[in-house]
Amino acid sequence: MLLQNRAVFSLGLRMCSTHVTAGPVLDTARLSSDMSEFRKAFSKAKHIAIITGAGVSAESGVPTFRGEHENWRKWKSQDLATPEAFSRNPSRVWEFYHYRRGLVLNKKPSAVHLAIAECEARLKKQGRSVVVITQCIDDLHRQAGSKHVLTIHGSLVETRCVSCGQVTVNKRSPICPALKGKGAPGPNVADAQIPVDKLPRCDDQDCHGLLRPNVVFFGETLDSHILTKVEKEMEICDLCLVVGTSSIVYPAAMFGPRVASRGVPVAEFNTNATPKTEYFTYHFQGPCGTTLPQALAQHESEVF
Repeated sequence: MLLQNRAVFSLGLRMCSTHVTAGPVLDTARLSSDMSEFRKAFSKAKHIAIITGAGVSAESGVPTFRGEHENWRKWKSQDLATPEAFSRNPSRVWEFYHYRRGLVLNKKPSAVHLAIAECEARLKKQGRSVVVITQCIDDLHRQAGSKHVLTIHGSLVETRCVSCGQVTVNKRSPICPALKGKGAPGPNVADAQIPVDKLPRCDDQDCHGLLRPNVVFFGETLDSHILTKVEKEMEICDLCLVVGTSSIVYPAAMFGPRVASRGVPVAEFNTNATPKTEYFTYHFQGPCGTTLPQALAQHESEVF
């Protein structure tokens, strides 16, 4: 229940997540960056939880929407990704998400995505499990072949009907004819002002309601069903990896520390230390595409 209670205000806290803060001064006497030591823990683990963030998608060239990518036209991304913005101007918000979908749909899984998927498939044959708990809203983990993926912030390749609630996978681009050629991000580009009845609509002929991206907008609560599954994974995992996340977006920022509080080894893979690094057992600094494949490679103890 802890995660679900946190979810009530978590998306409000996401508002502070667009700026990376400096990490803590590390206790180097306790924190380890010994890959061979981590590999021993990896070889013994039966239930591995891997928490991924925007840094993993960045390895595939997906913008993080921070810094130079923080604005779309004259608006901040976080001001468009709200239920209020969608209610006031669904055409503008759909243009923004059409642009974001376009950026994602032509990307390919990176070495990070592929290493995680390969590890899951390999360990499954040994009766061991790997779950991906991701803050990313692209589809790259599944494209890479990961089967057990929990998307806590939703997915850009899914839509949800605001009338009947039906969720559908939709990878068409444009998602509707009226969005073709729309969504350019330049600061001087005018809104297309697409009529609501020309925006993406529900396929159910008895409904035909307006569709929205099936992502968690700022100010919305997370899916309680997903959080229940995450909570279970946090309780049973015996090794946790925190990969490519700044650990400042709640409730995901608390997942690693919560596992660590049980005495379970937690390894962080990131280009920099984060506000949660001090809670963990291991920290591997550098590009995740370099450090993670080595960490998840077949261990000499694995027998097929």
